[in-house]
Amino acid sequence: MEQKKPIKRHKAMQPLSREHHQGLLLSWKIRTGISKGVSAERIKTYLNWFYATHLVPHFRTEEKLIFPILGNDHELVKRAIAQHRRLERLFNTSTDLDRTISLIEEELEAHIRFEERILFNKIQTVANEQQFETIAKLHPESKFTENSNDVFWE
Repeated sequence: MEQKKPIKRHKAMQPLSREHHQGLLLSWKIRTGISKGVSAERIKTYLNWFYATHLVPHFRTEEKLIFPILGNDHELVKRAIAQHRRLERLFNTSTDLDRTISLIEEELEAHIRFEERILFNKIQTVANEQQFETIAKLHPESKFTENSNDVFWE
């Protein structure tokens, strides 16, 4: 099997990539919870917290700070924004929880992979140093805060 080279991310964009890592861990937590038979309600409670605490600010940062580098009319940016809206609808759904949670797990992971492998790489090729400095200033590294009220995946 071919070994993939790690993506070299500009220092200014590394905090966003680390947030993506937390999103990938969220998908893993959902899969683990489902495989352990954890109730959809317990998982959804955690998802509601994660969405409000981490995803909403992350999406806003990307949409206001990162995506304009390519322009909101760029096809990759339009795709990412459409995925954000789809994920927002899923996170705000409170019916058919088993199906909704499975869709969140799948679509969040696919979205993050798209942004990391395609969109962010494209942005890095067109961004200038001033734009990177602005990103670094307006979105510095921050420590991930976990909600350990119900660690259903353990």
